[in-house]
Amino acid sequence: SAEFTRHLLTFARKQPADPVPVDLNEIIRQNQKMLRRLVGEDIELNVHLTEDLWYVKMDPAQVDQILTNLAVNARDAIRSTGTITIETRNLIIEKDYSDYHSLAGPGHYVLLQFGDTGSGIPKEIINKIFDPFFTTKAPSGGTGLGLSTVYGIVKQNGGFITVYSEPDVGTVFKIFLPRHSEPEPEEPKEEIQDVPRGKETILIVEDEAKILRICERYLQRLGYRVIALNHPEKALSAVQQMEGCIDLLLTDVIMPGMNGYELARRLREMCPGMKTLYMSGYTWDIISDRGFLDQDIHFVSKPFNLEELAREIRSTIDG
Repeated sequence: SAEFTRHLLTFARKQPADPVPVDLNEIIRQNQKMLRRLVGEDIELNVHLTEDLWYVKMDPAQVDQILTNLAVNARDAIRSTGTITIETRNLIIEKDYSDYHSLAGPGHYVLLQFGDTGSGIPKEIINKIFDPFFTTKAPSGGTGLGLSTVYGIVKQNGGFITVYSEPDVGTVFKIFLPRHSEPEPEEPKEEIQDVPRGKETILIVEDEAKILRICERYLQRLGYRVIALNHPEKALSAVQQMEGCIDLLLTDVIMPGMNGYELARRLREMCPGMKTLYMSGYTWDIISDRGFLDQDIHFVSKPFNLEELAREIRSTIDG
């Protein structure tokens, strides 16, 4: 009863907490042995922690709750063998991304990323997964409070959470927590300074309209000639009809009808010198485990800021 009540209070953001500055990396390291036992021997647990991670201010016990609930959820989603990946990194969210994602304000965040190669979440229920008591498990399999507890903790600490998922591909939860003692976010400059620019032709293929517009605007401001399309078949048709070739394909990995790797292969038949930069909301482990990409590729993880994207593009074109 006490555990049940604690879950409800956490979701309602009324769970008593003792927030202190914490290093997420250190808490994850302390929990690794417990998490490995929790997920079982058939599931590989990979942990990638960014050095010099910023501190966040929250109750360490709440971090334990997040890790445990997400690990149990991922374990249950993996039918037999698979991979769970935990990653951390520092992230600056610019105004452009904030405008795209209404949950996020501009600022400095610590990103905790938790991915699995499980069965994925059907699109018809993905908007319900944080609802308390919602569960797809059998009556004896769970209360439906695991993800709602995670959601409550994140919101209680001023953060936000997103989820990427495709059936039979896997799921990635991205938790954004405000940096402790965060400086005031700077107003974005009209002109972008100190980032690599270019004049090459870039084809962007991304099925999420808002991300497509953000990338298009970014690259146009850097001087590139940009063709932005929301479907692989449209991209193939456009390249067939255009004069000359594109210099770079910037493509999402997983899209309706055709994945990014297959799209790049077919476009390369028309433009042999074309370079490719892949982007995805999934972790690298999930992408490589599912066989979508070769190891020797250029890859950028969503969300990315302008400088990161600009440097990856130049590195791919010049590499």
